[in-house]
Amino acid sequence: MSYDEELRGRQLRIGTKQTTKAVEVGTAAKVFVARDADPKLTSKIVTLAKKMSVEVTYVDSMKLLGKACGIEVGAAMAAIVNE
Repeated sequence: MSYDEELRGRQLRIGTKQTTKAVEVGTAAKVFVARDADPKLTSKIVTLAKKMSVEVTYVDSMKLLGKACGIEVGAAMAAIVNE
């Protein structure tokens, strides 16, 4: 299953702040990170996700991740949440 199929129709948290919060509070089931996003941002979420045992999947670009999330702009990261 491709990442855009995985994201379609799911509860999402999009962006750095929302994704980080979802991982911290334990609601994130899976995190998606854009490869072309700023490493200062992405390294923190990848480390946090590994610490919290949340799977991380990389997407080729912010533009593709944003499109897969159903938004018109790029996204550095997003999370599928279980609520």
